[in-house]
Amino acid sequence: MTGRILLIEDDETFRSFVQTILEDEGYEVVLACDGREGARRLAKESFDLVISDLKMPGKGGLELFRETRQDPSPPQFIFLTAYGTVDEAVAAMKEGAVDFLTKPLVAPEALLTLVTRVIESQWRTRELLSLKESESAGLPPEELVFAGQAMAKVRQLVLDVAGTTANVLIYGESGTGKELIARIIHLLSQRSKAGFVPLNCAAIPENLLESELFGHEKGAFTGAIQARQGKFELARGGTIFLDEIGEMPLALQAKLLRVLQERVFERVGGSKEIRAEVRVIAATNRNLQVEVAERRFREDLYYRLNVFPLHLPPLRERVDAIPLLVDYFLDRFGRQIGKKLKGVEAEALTALKGYAWPGNVRELQNAMERAVILAQGMVRCANLPEAILNRSVPESRDSREALKDVERELIVKALERQRGNRRLAAEELGISKRALQYKLKEYGLLDD
Repeated sequence: MTGRILLIEDDETFRSFVQTILEDEGYEVVLACDGREGARRLAKESFDLVISDLKMPGKGGLELFRETRQDPSPPQFIFLTAYGTVDEAVAAMKEGAVDFLTKPLVAPEALLTLVTRVIESQWRTRELLSLKESESAGLPPEELVFAGQAMAKVRQLVLDVAGTTANVLIYGESGTGKELIARIIHLLSQRSKAGFVPLNCAAIPENLLESELFGHEKGAFTGAIQARQGKFELARGGTIFLDEIGEMPLALQAKLLRVLQERVFERVGGSKEIRAEVRVIAATNRNLQVEVAERRFREDLYYRLNVFPLHLPPLRERVDAIPLLVDYFLDRFGRQIGKKLKGVEAEALTALKGYAWPGNVRELQNAMERAVILAQGMVRCANLPEAILNRSVPESRDSREALKDVERELIVKALERQRGNRRLAAEELGISKRALQYKLKEYGLLDD
């Protein structure tokens, strides 16, 4: 358990004593010799907890505590007090202080128990906040995630990197399970007790993305009626997952680079430095080396993120995994809607194995959910989407070319359905508008 604590105490001997107790337990302790210095620290930095003497020359702990109550996310306070000021400490608790301990500190264990309770409570709160913003329905079994021979190397790399603090950059086409792999790395890491906070960089409008990442102060921009924590604050102690990192605007890339280098950031409209005690896992379906060469992605940020690259193979390279995935989705969706099916007929399974799967596992999941709804007794070819039946390709055919044909046709059909509206077409396809623009250029569709 780690945490950042501001210790404010004017008695040097007692200050050193408490510092030793806390640091021996692994806490990071920042010292202040009086209330004024404590106020300066709190104005510039963020802390999980403040432990302060109640009575000090100049500015006392109680005065400082009351000043901080005006902050959008005020720190928790534990007071150290002499017997003569216990009444004031009790009054502070009624105003929101966590607790108080009397001096001299006879039992250091009492302080450690109290500190641990506060820090653990804050971690749980952050985790709950991050879970509320996540639509994850849980992880499938490990043997399913890493099904197929092509995933054996990925599994070993995940096990190798999970226990480290290294930044990870996950490459893979849309639908290959990049967020799933990021969650597994988090759960296998020493940060697993803290939150996993995902953010899709392509899903947030450019003018709001900085606020989503770093939070904002009240009045920072039109509509900012109250202060708000960003994803980096919610993920403190845990992992932040930045999906579609290649879509991040260049100006914001520079700010992210600073976070990775200096481990600090400020909220939009704020000046207080907040420590970024998080692990960063990023993901992209783009070739970032090409993006760097074409000056759409910062080279220095690329090298900061690309410490440990992980490449996820597309589903067309994991054909041996399709029967396992099909059985899993058949059981999952069958239980969800209360339908018991016998299985998938051989001809339908052959069609599923022969399809190029431009949407990868996500597309297979959607196809199986539809098939379970339509099937009676057993999933048959008639229950599968027409695209799968029409575009299943013989093994002798070049799968890359087949994929391009399928992808081009999907884009054309989506644009037709949306009457040429690229934003709506991108939403239907589950990609960003910038990604769609890139594909239109690649397939020579910009003039069509």
